[in-house]
Amino acid sequence: MTYAVTVRTSIPVGSSEMDALQRAGAAALLEKGLGSVEGIEGPDGMEADIFESVVAVHPGGALLKIFVDAPALEFAEDAVQSVVSELLERSELLAEWTVERCEVQLHPQLAQESLDAADGPDTPPSDAAARKAHHAKRKTAGNGQDEDEYDAEGEAKAARCRMLTMSAELRSFPPVMFGVLNSEDEDGEEEDVAEATVLLEDAKLAAGALVYGIHLLVDELFQDVQALAQTRTNVAECERPLWLLDELPDRYALQYNAQFARRFLVTAVAMTTRFTHGSFQQLSCLAEELALRLLLREASVSLETFGLMGEGVAAALEAFSANVYEDMDHEWLYDDSMDGIDEDVAGEAIGVAPVVIGSWFAPFDKGRYVHPYAGDAPEDARQ
Repeated sequence: MTYAVTVRTSIPVGSSEMDALQRAGAAALLEKGLGSVEGIEGPDGMEADIFESVVAVHPGGALLKIFVDAPALEFAEDAVQSVVSELLERSELLAEWTVERCEVQLHPQLAQESLDAADGPDTPPSDAAARKAHHAKRKTAGNGQDEDEYDAEGEAKAARCRMLTMSAELRSFPPVMFGVLNSEDEDGEEEDVAEATVLLEDAKLAAGALVYGIHLLVDELFQDVQALAQTRTNVAECERPLWLLDELPDRYALQYNAQFARRFLVTAVAMTTRFTHGSFQQLSCLAEELALRLLLREASVSLETFGLMGEGVAAALEAFSANVYEDMDHEWLYDDSMDGIDEDVAGEAIGVAPVVIGSWFAPFDKGRYVHPYAGDAPEDARQ
């Protein structure tokens, strides 16, 4: 069974963020160390093979994506964490780094395959979410905590705190974009406005969930690009499970190949960069509208996973969507009744300009920014 293990590592607390040269050195050390590992031996003769790894270094640490063949999810996580921890310890320059998280992001299809193969009295629950909770309980029990004391509420509080902290990174959108009509007086205390529909804290939680979702969006699109590139196929014909690209309109699935996936990934990165940099003004193209749709889904799923999707937060996300989208014409692409109908006729029928996949990356007008890599068609780029 193949698992994609995500490992988040951090530089020592209190250390200065790494500059470009330090990041390049850290990336080289991590890539060389992981490249030297072929197999991992575990208890009872279990073995795991690392066949690919991706290293992304940022000023505060590194994000590793390690693909491993292992007999069980739990063993894959434990084996990878052991290898990364040992790799850090043996490197003089990375010895004080810490592993913040090491986990398999469960894809429904992969999880089901793993569960179908499981057997025995200690088989974890069949539901993927329950399986993760079961594994988390085992870890807490290993730290001296009773399994029955595992507190999902504690996980929710930690996630809430993390998202509220992340909200400051969404620099392009003030609270009013999330439906907040409250203002603050000079002392920083909120003044209630009768028309207020969303509380400031709900808006911050929604903003933090979007930043949290950006990490998932980019990470999962990277994995989809890799899957299509390795199989040299498209979304419709790819036999490997995909994370996000199969959420795009079905009737174009034959055209979602590796080149399209790379352009879509670059589009998502360019859009979310403007979100967090503070330079966002308008969505630039149809591909960005679709990328935002996926981002809103990631944020919503994350909130629901931790039980944080209250009415106020849901209203904040709805207000954000309404304020960022200029229109919802892109939704007709998901209308199955239009499948097989000529694009020109379909567009005219609903009162919007004809839409073909080749125009998804074209800017709506001259004032919009589209990344050159995404904007140029493959044949134009080669020329």
